[in-house]
Amino acid sequence: MNDRRSVYELLKQAILDNDLQPGQQLVETVLAEKFSVSRTPIREALTRLEQDGLAEPRRRGLFVRERSPQEIFDIYEIRCSLEAKAGHIAAQRRTDYDLQILSQVVDSAANVDVSRDGAMMENNREFHRALWAATHNETLQDLLQRLDLHLVRYPETTLAYPGRWEQAKAQHAAIIEAIIRRDADAAGELMAQHFQDALDVRLKIGNWDA
Repeated sequence: MNDRRSVYELLKQAILDNDLQPGQQLVETVLAEKFSVSRTPIREALTRLEQDGLAEPRRRGLFVRERSPQEIFDIYEIRCSLEAKAGHIAAQRRTDYDLQILSQVVDSAANVDVSRDGAMMENNREFHRALWAATHNETLQDLLQRLDLHLVRYPETTLAYPGRWEQAKAQHAAIIEAIIRRDADAAGELMAQHFQDALDVRLKIGNWDA
C-alpha cells in the first residue's frame, strides 16, 4: 500500500472499531506487519493519531488512548456548545442543496433497521455531518469531527435506550424545520437540547464503555 493517508485511516478505523483497544500498545513493527506496509507510513500515521488524541505516549511507548468517564463528560459538554453553534450558523448559511441532503437523511430515518448493529448510529452521524456541512465553516467542522472521534466508540448505547431513538428522530425533524425557516436561535437551542438529552441518557446508563 503506497497511500500513506490510507494507512492512517486504517489505523484510525481499527481504533474506532476497537480492533486496536484502549490501552493497547502501538508497536511500529507489529502494525507494519499487520497492515503489510513499511514502518515509515506507520510512524507518520501514529504521529497523526497522537495529534488527534486517539493515541498517547507513555514511558514504554505509544498506546491507544483510554478515556475516563470525566473526560467523556467533558467532551459531551464542549460538543453540546459547538453543536448549538453549528445549528445557529447552518440556519443562516444553508443552501437549497444543504436542505435537500438534510431532508433526505431525516426521511431515511423512518426506514432504519433498528435491529441491525450500527444502523441508528450511522443515520445519526449522517445527520450531524450534513448539518455541520451546512454551516460552511471549515474550522467548526474540523473541531466537531475531532470531538466525534472520541465519542464514536460509544455509538449505540444512547440511541438504544428506550424511547431515545424516537426522540432523536423527532428532534432532527424539528431542527430541520428551524433551519428551513432560517430561525438561527431556534436551531441553536434545539441542537443544544438534542445533545444535552444524549448526555442525560449517557449519565442514566452509567456505562461509558459499552
